[in-house]
Amino acid sequence: NFVSFSQQINGVDLLDKAITYHDPQNKWETFNGTFYVTMETPKNSNRTSEISINLPEEQFYLKVKKDTLITAYDLNKDACTISLNGKTNLTDTVLKANNLSCKRANLYKNYYTYLYGLPMKLKDNGTIIHEKVERKTFKGKPYLVLKATYDAAVGKDIWYFYFNPKTFAMEVYQFYKTDDKGNIKKDSGEYILLTGEEIVNGIKMPKTRAWYYNKNDTYLGTDILSPIKH
Repeated sequence: NFVSFSQQINGVDLLDKAITYHDPQNKWETFNGTFYVTMETPKNSNRTSEISINLPEEQFYLKVKKDTLITAYDLNKDACTISLNGKTNLTDTVLKANNLSCKRANLYKNYYTYLYGLPMKLKDNGTIIHEKVERKTFKGKPYLVLKATYDAAVGKDIWYFYFNPKTFAMEVYQFYKTDDKGNIKKDSGEYILLTGEEIVNGIKMPKTRAWYYNKNDTYLGTDILSPIKH
């Protein structure tokens, strides 16, 4: 019966079931696709991003439109090209003024590859999947909760992934910062509510991600995914 089964499920089993749900044809390893994300934040104009990730070729492209500025980052293995409103021969002054750098380009690459590659990215080296799965109710819904921490070289944050106990779809994730002793800072971090789905290259990705602070439930913004340009 379902209840006793879910009590026995361990972290790796839960992750495997979630990956089977999100990436049934095992396509993430060879992901090569483009999608679009609109970010809505309170009191701010929308930011629209075109994101291309090609894992086999180690390529990443990001084009961001905000108000009158169009920024693009093009990473091809170790080569990095930055453009602003179509111009690539940018002076250091312009780069600094607009907070543009290859370091930032790599941060974006890691950020988007991680978030839209979840839960498959939890198989990466340096990720520690905790064996004990918790049953938790969050915002009135029951979940199976997976805890993940990371090798020191990867990161110090502690993440929790909330899966639907029937389908194993990922519906919430949450992270906390830690102190020098590795203990959770309770008033740190954020949680992200996932709703809807878009299929991108055979992978079920969350359509809408709404971000909130853990501390006081303050709403930060929403990312809306689309497989095609609007």
